[in-house]
Amino acid sequence: MMEKINLIIPAKEEINNLFQIIKPLLKNKYIKSIILVLHKKNKKNFIKHKKLKIIIQKKPGYGSAIKEGFKISKSKFSCIFNADGSFDINSLKYMIPLTKKFNFIFASRYSKGAGSEDDNLVTLFGNYFFSLLGRFLLNIKLNDILYTYVICNTKIFNKFNFQSKDFRLCIELPYKIASTKQKYTYVKSKEFKRKFGKKNVNEFKDGFLILTEVIKCFLKRIMKI
Repeated sequence: MMEKINLIIPAKEEINNLFQIIKPLLKNKYIKSIILVLHKKNKKNFIKHKKLKIIIQKKPGYGSAIKEGFKISKSKFSCIFNADGSFDINSLKYMIPLTKKFNFIFASRYSKGAGSEDDNLVTLFGNYFFSLLGRFLLNIKLNDILYTYVICNTKIFNKFNFQSKDFRLCIELPYKIASTKQKYTYVKSKEFKRKFGKKNVNEFKDGFLILTEVIKCFLKRIMKI
């Protein structure tokens, strides 16, 4: 019998997109429950459903939202799932069977047969560059290090002492996985264009913060902290 998972969806700024994806997610046979991590002002906008649990984010930041969602997840495996409509839900049928052998399963936009409708030249270069740094400096054997579509062993995730409160968790998570010798892999996946609004990413400012996180993790690695 295939393992069912919980979805952790940080959705503070993605209400319009979330309304487009929530119904198909609730009907999906692989999903045990959905944990929405919302800003307080948005709570009243959502329907009641037995598979849907809404929590109000206590600390600011994308990383904080994910950590708070994982803390209340009761399933063996939980999946980080963005609310902007860009993740391909069909990838779950390929990712979930791998939980029998791996504690962490990443989706990848840059494997053969995958792709991204949302990349521009700057983000494409940045994603390849940081994935390359991750492989050489941090020994993270992934070809798409910044993509946070990840199924995680809930218990192991909650044992990690994450310091990141924002999107830098996308570096700290695979670094923790690789440095603690967890079993992990990746599968190809398609990234779609978001349904509404603009990206919340500033390529250059956020790229600099990602770079500092890579360097920070590298220093920890060589100092064996």
